[in-house]
Amino acid sequence: MATITMARDTSEQVNTADVRRARRKQNLTGWLFISPIVVGVVAFQFFPILVSIVASLTDWNGISPPKFVGLKNFSEMFTDDPLFLQTFKNTVYFTLASIPLTIGIGLVLALLCARPIRGVAFFRTAYFAPYVTNVVAIGFVWFWFFQPDNGVINGLLSQLGINGPQWLSSSSWAMPAVIMVSVWQGIGYPMIILLAGLQGLPNEFYESAKIDGASAAQRLRFITLPLLTPHFLFLLITQFISSFQVFGLIYVMTKGGPGHATSVYIYNIYQNAFSYGKVGYASAMAWILFVVIAAVTFLQWKLQKRWVFYS
Repeated sequence: MATITMARDTSEQVNTADVRRARRKQNLTGWLFISPIVVGVVAFQFFPILVSIVASLTDWNGISPPKFVGLKNFSEMFTDDPLFLQTFKNTVYFTLASIPLTIGIGLVLALLCARPIRGVAFFRTAYFAPYVTNVVAIGFVWFWFFQPDNGVINGLLSQLGINGPQWLSSSSWAMPAVIMVSVWQGIGYPMIILLAGLQGLPNEFYESAKIDGASAAQRLRFITLPLLTPHFLFLLITQFISSFQVFGLIYVMTKGGPGHATSVYIYNIYQNAFSYGKVGYASAMAWILFVVIAAVTFLQWKLQKRWVFYS
């Protein structure tokens, strides 16, 4: 009996050792597969983040040895840099104007493209195409469209008897022009998100509403829009982050001008880092931007309980 028990224990120990070796082999294989991604994340994300934290506390031009200055860069933003506040206001202006227009027009297009009509696939593709088009190409094309003398926009307005403004060379019209282009480019993304949401809504609510005599407008207001609120929350968060990071259109179309009318926060960071050689100051500005985006995103997430409905 004792011999049988010892043999069983030896067999179990052998099986356990085999299982452990097999697991170690699987783990090693898994780490080998993901190691290129891990190395990339560490080298191109975590390491630059750590460098920017250190750089934000230094006076550094990116070439010579950095000089530690503590929190001087942060205090300088609020006391000695008038562009900091102006570019922040321009960014808020851009965000507050572009987000409602982008999501609102995207909702209208999603409602239209959700209908089973002939050729709807073409319209879905056409509306989404600008979103995946290179922003530099879009900026150059619209830069030509907004030319005051021979541009397409003023040409069309002149056909209606309207004298078009100077657009990109006007401090009053430059930012609205950039916002129009940004909305035109970005409506495809909310359209696709909301279209997916519309196609996933349950038909039972609509059938019950029709039986009760609800009109199409009432079904939209009391059924469709409340059920789409999780999608609206997602779009608000993502659109806010992307709007606060707008750069490409500004750089190509206006370069922050005229004056500083279209100079946004990210463009100010770019100029400080690469035009003025103030890498340390630009790093501090980047961390202020991170804090603002994180705080607003956290606030949006906490407030969702008041207006987001999950069916």
